[in-house]
Formats: sequence, structure tokens, C-alpha cells
Amino acid sequence: MPKGYFVSAHRREADPEKRAAYLKLAGPALQKYEGKMLASTNKIKVFENGMAQQTVIIEFETYQKAVDFIESEEYQNALKALDGGADRDCRVFEGV
Repeated sequence: MPKGYFVSAHRREADPEKRAAYLKLAGPALQKYEGKMLASTNKIKVFENGMAQQTVIIEFETYQKAVDFIESEEYQNALKALDGGADRDCRVFEGV
């Protein structure tokens, strides 16, 4: 069965206080849904319309687990804590 992935590509630097509040809640949610952090970096070479900002890639056992993580109450609470403190392009997708 194909794995599921969550990617978050920032468009500008996040508010440090709001990011800290988000991470405090997102971390336990990630563990609950068995997400595996593959990358979290700002060391990036960009192409086309990309931006050299923080990028995160998380792997899940299945696409559905990735969706369940994003839609979970725990992760939604993390987003509320972020409260507009980041401008990101976030996607969940199925691997091959």
C-alpha cells in the first residue's frame, strides 16, 4: 500500500512564538498518527516559483493516516495555536 506524505513549504519566516505554540501541539499529534519526520530544513536550492524558506516533509504509513492526521482535532488545535503566524503551502499526497 502506498505511503502518505505531508509537505509544508513556507513562503516567509514564521512568527517564532506562534510557531513554538504550534510545535508544542503538533508534535504529540504527529506521534499519535505515527508520522515520521523526513526533513525539516531551510537549506534549500529553489527552482521555478519556489522560495528558500522552511520546508517540512512527513511520511505516514498510508495516505489515509496522513489525511487523518491533518483532519484530527489535535492537529486542528495546533493550527489554531499557529493563528496565522505562518504563510505556508501545505499538501497531503499519496506516494508511489
